[in-house]
Amino acid sequence: MASVTSMAMPGDPAAAHRLSEARIAWMLALPAIVLLFLFVLLPVVAVIILGFTDFELGYGTFRFVGLENYADLITDRTFRRSLWNTAVYTAIVAPVSICLGLAIAMLIESETAARSFFRTAYFLPVASLIVAMATVWQYMFHPTIGPLNGLLSLVGLSGPNWLGSSGTVLYSLSIIGVWQSVGFNMVLFLAGLTAIPRELYAAAEVDGARSAVDRFFLVTWPMLGPTTLFVITISITNAVKVFETVKTLTEGGPNKASEVLLFTIYQEGFVYLRVGYASAMTVVFLAILVVLMFLQYRLLDRRVHYT
Repeated sequence: MASVTSMAMPGDPAAAHRLSEARIAWMLALPAIVLLFLFVLLPVVAVIILGFTDFELGYGTFRFVGLENYADLITDRTFRRSLWNTAVYTAIVAPVSICLGLAIAMLIESETAARSFFRTAYFLPVASLIVAMATVWQYMFHPTIGPLNGLLSLVGLSGPNWLGSSGTVLYSLSIIGVWQSVGFNMVLFLAGLTAIPRELYAAAEVDGARSAVDRFFLVTWPMLGPTTLFVITISITNAVKVFETVKTLTEGGPNKASEVLLFTIYQEGFVYLRVGYASAMTVVFLAILVVLMFLQYRLLDRRVHYT
């Protein structure tokens, strides 16, 4: 009791030292807190408020319309189409890039001679500007002079108009999305693989896990649980946020077959200048991200603990 009383005394050097450390910590954290408030929290609040208005750029006045923007979204065919396209794109890009990233990481981990070369080669798409690489992909997918259709013609197949057909454009963009995401997922999985103690593999082999498949399911997959959770979260988030490839290569066409949610928001806010309506779309987009993150952490984190 006496020690507690002495800690609370104004002249206590330990208490003064702790108070000084707390002040220094707040001073160091203050710039980050201010930037977080100005560039994250304040814009989010502004978007939420504007979503209840009919604000348009160029007009001096606006009025609150309540839930009218959100009611219009329900009947907006363009919004529903973009929502569906985003879901299809995410359903293709996220799982394929995760599986390929894990497979490539395991191959590189087993390779000793040229490990650095393969790491760099597979990571290059992540470091490359997708806008600059769009010209290359446009050539690859060209219906007449593109290498893909050239290869198909060698086996007697007529290649499609990859970026110009409603039936193939979204899948073509998904191929680019997988190409862009695999390298980043590979690096994350490599970090998780190098953290697995080698003794576990030796112990698993003693227990009867002779094949590489047995060792993968007995040691590698359970130990990669936290890494896999993080990779899935990042992959789905990045896939939902697709914009650059759509804007650069297709402009949402043809016939809105490749129009995704962020592109629709961009069109409404910066082309048609309907900021209030675009803000309502943005709120829906943020709500989808929050729900996805919540479900992933609830379901996948539970699976990691069970494993």
